[in-house]
Amino acid sequence: MFEPVIGLEVHVQLDTKTKAFCGCATQFGAAANINTCPVCLGLPGSLPVLNKKIFEYAIKVALALNCTINENTKFDRKNYFYPDLPKNYQISQYDLPISENGFIAIKENKIRIKRVHIEEDAGKLIHEKEYSLVDFNRTGTPLLEIVTEPDITSALDAQEYLKELKSILEYLGVSTCDMEKGFLRCDANISLRPKGDTALGVKTEVKNMNSFKAVRQALEYETERQVAVLKDNGKIIQETRLWDEKKQCTISMRSKEEAQDYRYFPDPDLPLFTISKESIESAKKVLPQLPIEKRKRFISEFNLSEYDAGIIVSSLRMSNYFEECLNFLQEPKKIANWLIGSVSEELNKRCLDIAQIKLKPEDLVGLIKLVESNTINNLTAKQVLTFMLDTDKTAQEIIKEKNLAQISDEESLKRIAQEVIDSNQKSVDDFKSGKENALMFLVGQVMRATKGKANPKIVRTILENLIKET
Repeated sequence: MFEPVIGLEVHVQLDTKTKAFCGCATQFGAAANINTCPVCLGLPGSLPVLNKKIFEYAIKVALALNCTINENTKFDRKNYFYPDLPKNYQISQYDLPISENGFIAIKENKIRIKRVHIEEDAGKLIHEKEYSLVDFNRTGTPLLEIVTEPDITSALDAQEYLKELKSILEYLGVSTCDMEKGFLRCDANISLRPKGDTALGVKTEVKNMNSFKAVRQALEYETERQVAVLKDNGKIIQETRLWDEKKQCTISMRSKEEAQDYRYFPDPDLPLFTISKESIESAKKVLPQLPIEKRKRFISEFNLSEYDAGIIVSSLRMSNYFEECLNFLQEPKKIANWLIGSVSEELNKRCLDIAQIKLKPEDLVGLIKLVESNTINNLTAKQVLTFMLDTDKTAQEIIKEKNLAQISDEESLKRIAQEVIDSNQKSVDDFKSGKENALMFLVGQVMRATKGKANPKIVRTILENLIKET
């Protein structure tokens, strides 16, 4: 039996207005090569100047990840040659990173953070059929690289670690973490070893994963591939592999470089930086409540389950929205159910974040109150929610406009229920013989006849009473 040993390298693009070592904008989607200058293009005579905001962000991240912040830190040149790297080196950090030795707690496990260091991004290659183009706009954009120890033992745990890390970074406000735009990227190192062994096996690095799901799928595939090689008495080669989303497999890209291949040396244009205790203490004072603390608070203060609190707190915007809703209705569980259920379903359909819709917290609460007062039932409420998102109208306006108010008039419902009974004698007989599902079928027929507007509780009672009389 083999077990996987996984370490992750996450690159996070910091949410600054300008690049790491020059004043060029970090604007995403700008016309190719307009956000460039002699510094980020590495032209002769140009000198880098560190963006102070990056240090502030890096210290906040280090504190949130329980890292030790080094008093002295420096920048190094990581040398390699690639078309999207105009200087032929990347400014990074090697032996004196800004912070080390942290951890993230995932349930009962602690995944150790080996280091968090600052570096600049490379450009972007656009491959066409007969040629390739290069856009240097991204060159010099500030990144944090967050490297774990090989503490992860399953693809699912790797996915959970990434979700927690993303939440922490969003709560800190240091990055939007938009994976589709490449603002959060992950490379994974994976090796296998016999279960119970402590020695590490030969690792492969997997790249080109642009979602949490892709990371999990790539690691699951790579685990199976390496198991098959070892069982066949083969040898694992240390290499870099790419995840092919369409084929759902990893593909060999190149043999893996070691640190010496990059020929690191201190950047002569940037001095040794000293981080004062005062700056660290100042950063501690402005740290927000982090996901792990907010989850605990939601469970204790609002009596949410661990599952519900976990889902809501995983998104900073969702958790803020939830607390805003509580200003209008002190029913945490009901609000949580709506956010986790119907609202999230609509967001997923539209590929939107809750901050991108016009549904105000007070309007969602208004819809919930209409369900609680039996003005509409749950089925109709879901339809109303869709209309609210489409039209930006309130639930009251939509219900009036579309005549969706729930029918609770017993005489009207009794007449419709009798028609349903008369038309479905077999279901009536089945219910009388003890088949509970038969009654639910009859309730469904009444709901269909009333276009979903009947009060299902009243319908059930009426049907039971009428059947007893037959």
